[in-house]
Amino acid sequence: MLLEREVEIQYRPRMREALQNKVNAVADSLRSQMPACSRCSQPMRRHDVETVSWVALFGRLQATVVRYRCPACKDERRPLLDLLGVEPGRISGSLARLLALLAVVAPYSLAARLAWLLLGVKISPMSVWNVVQRLGESAAGYSERLSQYHADSRSEGASTREAPPAVVLSVDGSMLGMQVRKQRRTRKGAEPLPPLPAVQEGQFQEVKTGVLLLPSERVETSPGRHSVVRRFLVSCLGDADAIFARLYAQLRELGWVGPHTVVVIVGDGAEWIWNRATMFVRRCEILDFWHALEHAWGFARLNYGEGSQQAAGWVHRIAEELRAGKVEEVIARLKRMRPKTPELREKLQSLIAYYSQHAERMRYDQYLRLGYGIGSGAVESAHKQVVHARFRQAGMRWSEAGAQRLLALRLLLLNGNWALLDRLPMVSLA
Repeated sequence: MLLEREVEIQYRPRMREALQNKVNAVADSLRSQMPACSRCSQPMRRHDVETVSWVALFGRLQATVVRYRCPACKDERRPLLDLLGVEPGRISGSLARLLALLAVVAPYSLAARLAWLLLGVKISPMSVWNVVQRLGESAAGYSERLSQYHADSRSEGASTREAPPAVVLSVDGSMLGMQVRKQRRTRKGAEPLPPLPAVQEGQFQEVKTGVLLLPSERVETSPGRHSVVRRFLVSCLGDADAIFARLYAQLRELGWVGPHTVVVIVGDGAEWIWNRATMFVRRCEILDFWHALEHAWGFARLNYGEGSQQAAGWVHRIAEELRAGKVEEVIARLKRMRPKTPELREKLQSLIAYYSQHAERMRYDQYLRLGYGIGSGAVESAHKQVVHARFRQAGMRWSEAGAQRLLALRLLLLNGNWALLDRLPMVSLA
């Protein structure tokens, strides 16, 4: 290990020198070229020359940059910086993408330490935060534009010639701690800064996450346990319409929603899920099996006692009958029960009403026979990977913009689409 480190330290200056030579060669190749104005297409005139520098993976680089200006439009261009994709005094795009990758999996302060240990780059946590904001804004904007594009009925998605017969869509929400301030305080002239707003208890916002997978790609890893070979995650810090718009856009991008494709929606009974499920003409709605049992457990604990064997046996029997598709028999037996207290009667009526409302979504024997699955474990796992592992560590509070940007980058990583960042520009933020 020491030998590897010695070689890295020895050749790092040479690598910086080699990269600087390539930058110089590119600069020399552009000296005789006169760019055209992007607005009027007329040749631009040489305005001035300055030496600029920026931070790259192997150290600080510099170049003599010519700035051109259009006499008519007053538009300016620096062809060398445009070609290299760098900005004066900033971090290079290649290094920025590596730093963002570290910040996607670790807090900003830890990402800065990892940058030194893994990349040999000394960087501040604020600089890591800055590149995440710029790249994250670009990734979030791309996702939003994609949703808007596919929301237009005239848009074209991927080919649906090989669209699957069925695709499973599971969606749910989890809470994220938010900052008290919506934006930074600003000083007006010589006036003192305005006071901070009062801290409010329970300031949270919901992050909605959806999972798309194919039933044919669920494999049985052990008796009774299944694993997903491939899945696509979609998430946003928005409302129900926003998450379903992004799920629909992802389906069209994958070519997974053809004229004969059945969209299987698995949910926990929340009305916002079933209200948006109607956007799919050919659909199958499934109430999460374990969520249905939670309601049975609520009555069983109250009726038979917390932790009693009788409660466990009663719920086990209901589970077996529901799994066999006997939801009507379960409802009929519940109606024959005669609880002794008003509290028990109210709890029982609530359970009967819940099962009666979702009876058409509880044909579990049919869903299992078709290979759809009956649980929302995929989306519960997605919450832990997308949100909990990075956004819900001790003491973390997020601004809305900061959460959206980091969320967009984390989805690129988890969906195996990180290379998309190479085609997206680094957005300049005020």
